[in-house]
Amino acid sequence: MKKNNGIQILIMTFWVTLSAVLQTISLTSFSIPGGIYPSGITGLSRFFSDVLRDFFSISLPFEVPYFLINAILAVFVYRHIGKLFTIFSLLQTALTSLFSPFIPQIITLEEMMLVAIFGGLVNGAGVGFALSHGASSGGMDFLSIYFSNKYHRSMWNMTFGLNCILIGATGLLYGWERAAYSIVFQFMSNFMINKMHKRYTHQAIIVVTRKPDEVIETVLKNVRHGITKISAQGAYKGEDESVLYTVVNTFQTSEVVRYVLEADPNAFIETRDTASIYGNYYQKPLD
Repeated sequence: MKKNNGIQILIMTFWVTLSAVLQTISLTSFSIPGGIYPSGITGLSRFFSDVLRDFFSISLPFEVPYFLINAILAVFVYRHIGKLFTIFSLLQTALTSLFSPFIPQIITLEEMMLVAIFGGLVNGAGVGFALSHGASSGGMDFLSIYFSNKYHRSMWNMTFGLNCILIGATGLLYGWERAAYSIVFQFMSNFMINKMHKRYTHQAIIVVTRKPDEVIETVLKNVRHGITKISAQGAYKGEDESVLYTVVNTFQTSEVVRYVLEADPNAFIETRDTASIYGNYYQKPLD
């Protein structure tokens, strides 16, 4: 194994482990004590385990269906979202299953709204750390990444919509107050994920410059995205200029701006959020 690959593995292992610890704390300190169901496979597994216990007197730790469902989904998406990504996502789910019986409740809150809010934020941070470092927390993340790769846009809000089915079942069986707090928990978790994970959000960068060739050469040398060059003329002085247009992932914006200013310190730069893109857009594949 190359040295750089070894360092990458160590870094990913650290962040995946931290992700699993945070997700476990979210479960043991917020979700389980508050009777709140998280989103995705974690919530579905807990719901399934609770239904078996409460209505059929069958004891099945939620860690069992949690890991089995994740393993099945990993097999389904393995060829589409990257070998290393899938392996470390399974490691994250395995660590969460392993840590859950051993990490006690370390945070106690009496107010249920605070339990839902802070529990969701901690859970979202755990998922966000995994996603931002080449892995995920498995489950619905696998499907979200798969469809995000396919359509080049974030699918986390779609995931939140699908979780409403789980919320409906929770309300019918355990009461709508618990369902309402579960919605708050999931919303805060989804909010944190969207703030931390920028792989499938995009920004357009518009550059007005008198050194277009230098800017293009510098940017293309470092970032694999196309650039459109448009001839223009300054309205005030009537001097010839060029307008350069490109779309990049949000996390690349500051990097591209830095390269532009290296080539032309006097360039005028505008960035704007892009709702969606169509056509040929290069998305760096997951490992």
